[in-house]
Amino acid sequence: MTNRVFLILLIISVAILSCSKDSANKETTNSVAREAYFPPIGTDDWETISPTELDWNEEAIQPLLDYLDSKGTKSFLVLKNGRIVIESYFNESDALENNAWNSTAKTLTAMCIGIAQEEGFLSINDSSADYLGTGWSSLTLEQEDSITIRNHMTMTTGLDYNVENNFCTDVECFTYLNEPEADWYYHQGAYTVLNNILTAAVGQSSTLYFNQKIKDKIGMQGAFVTVGFNKIYFSTARSMARFGILNLNKGIWDGTAILQNSNYFNAMTSSSQNLNPAYGYLYWLNGKDAYRVPSSESAFSGKLIPNAPNDLYAGLGANDQKLYVVPSEQLVVIRMGADASQGNLGPSSFDNELWGLLNDVLSN
Repeated sequence: MTNRVFLILLIISVAILSCSKDSANKETTNSVAREAYFPPIGTDDWETISPTELDWNEEAIQPLLDYLDSKGTKSFLVLKNGRIVIESYFNESDALENNAWNSTAKTLTAMCIGIAQEEGFLSINDSSADYLGTGWSSLTLEQEDSITIRNHMTMTTGLDYNVENNFCTDVECFTYLNEPEADWYYHQGAYTVLNNILTAAVGQSSTLYFNQKIKDKIGMQGAFVTVGFNKIYFSTARSMARFGILNLNKGIWDGTAILQNSNYFNAMTSSSQNLNPAYGYLYWLNGKDAYRVPSSESAFSGKLIPNAPNDLYAGLGANDQKLYVVPSEQLVVIRMGADASQGNLGPSSFDNELWGLLNDVLSN
């Protein structure tokens, strides 16, 4: 064998070994990325995985961050199966800052109701009057009895939302408009009384029940604060991300069932009625053929967030607080901060713009 031939064969062998090693390393990375990760409780330790390891488009990350910065964002996280891929803070914020979840916290209530049902304290098909008592509204007793817990969770109580303050929970603010399930409207007050229902059902405050059943078990921090008629949750972005991981794993945290009833979880994150197929039990759903939004009686055709994956479900709060969960991509995405879209209470144009930029990052 000539030296020239030997050299060529050697180069080919090295190239083959290098490719094999690269393939093995990539497969190892993919295996790690697919394995569910749960950040330990009581520590700031949290595993990360780089965009390079995931073969994401790193050149698209800075345009995404610039956009977020320009929109008043304070906290932004992207997790792949529980591991942090992107974590950024803007506008004089940091990882320790607590921000309001606003209506994103409705998802916390939905899961608490599911746990309470699992523990036999209530059924979502019960009349809400069983827990609120008679006279919690200005309706007749028969009208009150016809409203179920599920109606409060799906925004289909039939209570008149054309009141001066849609957040009001006083008796005079709850008046009759139509039969339950005859219409869908994002009625804040009708949602808020779920806290009273949960408190009466479990025999302790809804806040304490949440702390014991979810917050402490998955290592969240933060607290509910009463603001007017509302109970608003404040926490760090990482605490919201922990709840996102719990959702990504369908109510299971590192082998422990926080919410064991998979049927309830699936119903919670699926269309709850035909009036607004993009709404589950207090969760927003993408990929449906129509949707309705807060403060509007109109129905719109198409997906809630056209740029986002069809299987995305979300908690969406005022001033564009976002908790996105995408099972098909094993993603949790968190955005907290100031209003980015002119005061929308839930879905907004910001969602679609953000996902357009996220798609550029996820492409490979």
